[in-house]
Amino acid sequence: MAQRNADGWKALKRSREDIAQAERVPVTAQTEAPAYRLAFDDEDFLCREELRPVRLQLELLKTEMMLTEHGITSTVVLFGGARIPEPGKEAWAARNATQRENLEANSGYYEEAREFARTASRYSANTGYKEFVVVTGGGPGVMEAGNRGAADVGAPSIGLNIVLPHEQAPNTFVTPDLCFNFHYFAIRKMHFLMRAKAVAVFPGGFGTMDELFESLTLIQTKRMEPVPFLLFGQDFWSKVINFDELARQGTISPDDLKLFHFVDTAAEGWDLVSAHYSL
Repeated sequence: MAQRNADGWKALKRSREDIAQAERVPVTAQTEAPAYRLAFDDEDFLCREELRPVRLQLELLKTEMMLTEHGITSTVVLFGGARIPEPGKEAWAARNATQRENLEANSGYYEEAREFARTASRYSANTGYKEFVVVTGGGPGVMEAGNRGAADVGAPSIGLNIVLPHEQAPNTFVTPDLCFNFHYFAIRKMHFLMRAKAVAVFPGGFGTMDELFESLTLIQTKRMEPVPFLLFGQDFWSKVINFDELARQGTISPDDLKLFHFVDTAAEGWDLVSAHYSL
């Protein structure tokens, strides 16, 4: 790995030298023309519609290479709402009194996410922070709680941020060297699940639901190995999604209800992870 890193830095140095050399040439109509720019240093070129496959590959490779260089082989994924506040804090996302009351009532999930991340990270320490590393979407709410829990016990954690019009900026508890940013949801989702050994889903909105169902679909269709799949907050989930009715209607198999577990506390959740892997 050390040799690979050294080779990578040499290539980067050569690329920077090429850019510097290009900037030292005389200023003429030819050297100022867009066509003269080095392809990898030409933002307008890289952002063209035809270059989308290249951008997708770059987003996949950058995070994959950096996680590999850090020796991270497995993760514990925390999904959940950006709008759920820390206990005692104002529900900044509330649009009316009812939302404020409900968001603040759900703030207990912030603490459970934080404690679950602490527990996972304590175990991760036994592996040299190679296994069971906490990964979140890197933003506020439940995501912040997950990264914060890891930081509480001095553990690294990953943040997979994404460019959005609102609600998304890295929380300050993500390990800086493991703080990534994505344009493409698809590539971000791949990185959530490629190393996942457990998935914990806390109350959230459309984004959380999307992550929940896509992950379950991958397990259901055997595109992903079954892992402990935890839905924190049975009261919440039983109100917003009637899983039993889906099975009764025949749109999912009754056995699909076994793909996930309802839990209410971090201890319950980690007990299921521990039992699954005989930790």
